This record gives sequence, C-alpha cells and structure tokens, in this order.
Amino acid sequence: IGGVSMSALAKYLLARGLEVSGSDMAAGERTEELISLGVRVSVGSDAENPCLSEADEVVYTSAVSDDNAELSAARRAGKLVRKRSELLGEICGDFSHVVAVAGSHGKTTCTAMCAHVLKETGVRFAAHIGGEDCEFGNFYMNGSDFFVTEACEYKKNLLDIRSDRAILLNIDRDHMECYRDLDELVETFRNYCEGAELAFVCADDERCRNLGDFSTFGIDAADADYRAVDLRQTGERYSFTVAEYGKALCRIRLNAAGRCNVYNALAAFAAMRGYGFDEREIVRGLETFTAVKRRFECIGSYGGASFICDYAHHPREIAATIATAEGMCRGRLYAVFQPHTYSRTKLLMEDFVKALRPVKNLMIYKTYPAREYFDEAGSAKTLARNVGNCLYAESVRELRTW
Repeated sequence: IGGVSMSALAKYLLARGLEVSGSDMAAGERTEELISLGVRVSVGSDAENPCLSEADEVVYTSAVSDDNAELSAARRAGKLVRKRSELLGEICGDFSHVVAVAGSHGKTTCTAMCAHVLKETGVRFAAHIGGEDCEFGNFYMNGSDFFVTEACEYKKNLLDIRSDRAILLNIDRDHMECYRDLDELVETFRNYCEGAELAFVCADDERCRNLGDFSTFGIDAADADYRAVDLRQTGERYSFTVAEYGKALCRIRLNAAGRCNVYNALAAFAAMRGYGFDEREIVRGLETFTAVKRRFECIGSYGGASFICDYAHHPREIAATIATAEGMCRGRLYAVFQPHTYSRTKLLMEDFVKALRPVKNLMIYKTYPAREYFDEAGSAKTLARNVGNCLYAESVRELRTW
C-alpha cells in the first residue's frame, strides 16, 4: 500500500467513505501519510494479518508474487481478490469522462500536465498520478466529472482501463519479461487505443504511427494533427507554437526542462482539445506545471554543484536525462545510476551500455531489485563491467565518499 499508485487508490477509496487497510514490506513517507488519514497499515507480509479477516475485498499490485503470504491467505479464505488495475478500471466507471495516459516513457509527467489543465478549466476532476506532482502529490480530487490516470503496460494492466480519451506517448522495449516478443507488446498498445472513444498517438514514434487510424501529435511529422512548431530553447526549457490541423493556434512556454516535455505537453494539449476546452485555458494549465518529484528534480546544491534526481530507468530515458543535464552543466557532470530490476538490465544490456558509456564520470550503484531475485547476468556489477571506464558501489558510504 506504500507504492505511489496503490496509496493514491487508497486515498480515493477513503474519499468515497470506505474503510481502508493495507500492508507494505517497509514503512515510509507514504505509509505514514496513509496512517495519518486513518488507514490501518501493517509492515511485512503476514498470513495472520487481522485486516485480512475483516476485509470485504483484497486488492494487490501486480508486483506482488502469487505465493505472497497475505495474498494466498485471502484466496484460501474465499475473499474477493483483484489486481490493482481491475480496481482502477472499476473506479473509471465512477466518472463521466476518463483520460488515460500510456507509453513506455513520460506517463507520470503527462498525467500531471493533464491534471493542471483540468484544474485551470474549472471542471470537477480527480487525478491518479504515478509520482508526486509538486502541487497535487499523487492524488487530487474535487469532483467526479473527469478522471485522469496512468495506464501501465506491465502485465497488460492498461487493458483493464476503459477511457474516452487515450494518450499513447511512445512504444519501447520495456517490461519485456511480460511479453512473448515486441509484436505482442505493440499489439497490446493497439488494443488499448482501440478501446478508447478517441486516441492520440505520437506521430514521431514509428511504432505508434503504424498502429492504425488515430489522432496524432508530434514535432517532426509534418502531417501530425497537433504539431509543435517554431521550437525555441532557453537553457533546457522550451517554448513552441501549437499547430492544430496545420493552423497556428497558440504558443506555450514550458516551465519543465527537457525536449521530452514538449511531447508530453503536446499530448496533453491534444487530449484536452479533444474535449473542446479553450486553447487559452489549456496553455495556462500547462504553464503552471513545473515538475514531478524525481523527474529531473533539483534536490539541492553543495560546493557550487547542483544535484538532480531523475527516475530514468530505461536506456532511452537515461540518454535523454544525460543530454538535458549536459545542456545545463557549465562544468563537469557526474552521474550515479542505479539499475531498476535485474530482468530489465539483462534484457536491455546492450542498450544500457550504449547509453552509459559516453558518461565520463559515472558511478553504477547496486541494483534496486523491486519484485525480483538476484540474477548475476542482469546485475549492476555486470553492467559496470560491460560499460567499462566507470566505478561500481555496493553501499551508500561508497557513494558519499565518491
């Protein structure tokens, strides 16, 4: 229950007047926040957890293994057991309009941007965000007209969500441990788009573009329905003009760094225009967005150096983050990278090496395993050995020393 998405769902259920309890393997800021809101939280996985016997329904994240003690006990007791995505799909039915944001990269930022636009329009809405927006946190609700949420492709969870406006930012080789091959992943995204009343896909992403006859957005594709033109760069922040079906409509000045955010903002703009919102309201909403925590977030400075935290965990995201940092850096750039899961590192090893090898001052830190067991072939130490010309750390003490 301490995960970003699960804790946001707990907040929604609380807002609807339901009694919520849950468990997590470790206590943290989110579990403490939920406790302060009245949620009963236990630490660890215990089949004797008293919350289980009292629960009418048990919801679990797909990251939990089938042999989890509490999950197994709930099934033996005959409880109604559902995946997180199934509950999310049911919640979508509580709202008049649903915006879903999918893609291998950028989901959280684009979802938060949509939330800022909805607030600016004055409609009643709720936002379920897979990260901590600087204004909304991971959940916000003031009504049930509109709902904006992320749609994650892990284990095809996004197919449990039915939206009237679907955004697809990109398609990349990620979560491949859940798919037979790339074709199955692409087909899953196609099914997601076809399940929406109106879908908006990135025309600059070849896999997205070839999915079918959907509305498009992009920068390079001249025939995109919504296109960012006349891009201008100040530091690492961009401004651009939105061309709607070939006609210049308005100009946006982003307050979030990185070229990738031009795509995120353009996707949010297209989806909001799909509801008929005035372009001036959309622009104001997008310009109020500054950042999501751990998405190129400046967490402080020391000795004249800025410290940037970013959740980039895929080679394509890493390359984009490094490029943005290099564009801002007036001196030397140092990078610490912690791989996220052994399976991703193993499956995309060649791509990780390609993204990290150009970094001159690089420290690779031991893998964050999440739901997985140790696999030397996909370990951070193996990655460091393959990258070469970098350092490897096993402890926070080593990181501090460096």
